[in-house]
Amino acid sequence: MRKYFGTDGIRGRANGIITPDLALRVGQAAGLMFKQNGDYRHRVVIGKDTRLSGYMIENALVAGFTSVGMDVLLLGPMPTPAVAMLTRSMRCDLGVMISASHNPYEDNGIKLFGPDGFKLKDDVEMQIEALIDSDLTARLAGSANLGRAKRIESVHARYIEFAKRTLPRQIDLEGMRVVVDCANGAGYKVAPETLWELGAEVVSIGVDPNGFNINHEVGSTSPETLIHKVRELRADVGIALDGDADRVLIVDEKGQKVDGDQLMGVVARSWKEDGRLSQPGIVATIMSNLGLERYLSGIGLGLVRTAVGDRYVLEHMRAHGYNLGGEQSGHIIMSDYTTTGDGLIAALQLLAVVKSMGKTVSEVCHCFEPLPQVLKNVRYKSGKPLQEATVIKAIEAGRERLGASGRLVIRPSGTEPVIRVMGEGDNEDLINRVVDDVVDAVTQAASQVAA
Repeated sequence: MRKYFGTDGIRGRANGIITPDLALRVGQAAGLMFKQNGDYRHRVVIGKDTRLSGYMIENALVAGFTSVGMDVLLLGPMPTPAVAMLTRSMRCDLGVMISASHNPYEDNGIKLFGPDGFKLKDDVEMQIEALIDSDLTARLAGSANLGRAKRIESVHARYIEFAKRTLPRQIDLEGMRVVVDCANGAGYKVAPETLWELGAEVVSIGVDPNGFNINHEVGSTSPETLIHKVRELRADVGIALDGDADRVLIVDEKGQKVDGDQLMGVVARSWKEDGRLSQPGIVATIMSNLGLERYLSGIGLGLVRTAVGDRYVLEHMRAHGYNLGGEQSGHIIMSDYTTTGDGLIAALQLLAVVKSMGKTVSEVCHCFEPLPQVLKNVRYKSGKPLQEATVIKAIEAGRERLGASGRLVIRPSGTEPVIRVMGEGDNEDLINRVVDDVVDAVTQAASQVAA
């Protein structure tokens, strides 16, 4: 059982779960773990999004790393994929991103990357957890061996150039009017600049962070503002990032949303035609729409499903040689370029397809009709409602009613005390009834456990 790490690092309420003391100990524990490799000055790179609590957590991490003799390179606000890239580029032993992704400003989190730019494996996280709860006093560095901290300039330019180089040299965005919504988050500087340097006419929203407004009525989880702006300006496309810019939502010129499933379908088709797919298919999660699976099958490609979480998608991609995968939420992993989801690079790859085809975004990006999908959340306080006999019975009954014409997916969230109930299939009325029945059972079981 994990005590601190979830599916995407350590996450929780700032000064609730994520305290300065915890951040200090994470820095010490992770620093000690990664100082075991060789006798040299070990370095860690730290980036963050724009939350107010980022200052507090950043300083606590710096204290932790330097106290065990690790040098710290500070990036300031940068996208999560940029931190992963810079960890490798700057030859660091460890990368850290301070962010709670799409969560509100009150939350924050700590994500760790290894020297290869990939998120840490489960067993490494477990070893760090054990160190966090141990007595670290005797393992602190001596006075002459403490680490140093340095703020790095020009990191934005490095990432912008990296993002641009993922496109063929002959592709630019000249003639495209693009609205980009940066969620008042980590991508607020680099995303508009990258699009402008590629020749697009750029209108930016969600680029005025104040510590409190990250993801507030903007970004990929609140696309209404972007949809309105795209329609108002008659833009060719809208791009919405989340708080740490590792996921993306596209809005076409008509104001229609294009989620990660549609985006993966477009890129998979294009890469298949260009001979760029390393395997005859892609990797997605159990939450991806059945319509995507049927569409890919129709063009001769397969869909492999994993547990929810981009780390599990990536693990399967690495183990089996896939170079394209992602989540319906917009975490798109293109391993030819990145070691984690990258919202900006995914958007650029999509725009490259649009430009090369000479069609509108709506013509290119709605490549299949998604099956009706219903997702409901049940919040609980304690216990394990999914293990209750009444819930197990309701789930089995629901799956039997759906048969081969649909799917029922029930899972606990990895980042908050919520159970997610998702159903999809050809019959929307049936899906709604099945999901409601399971939700009722889970809700009742959760209330009994709480009592």
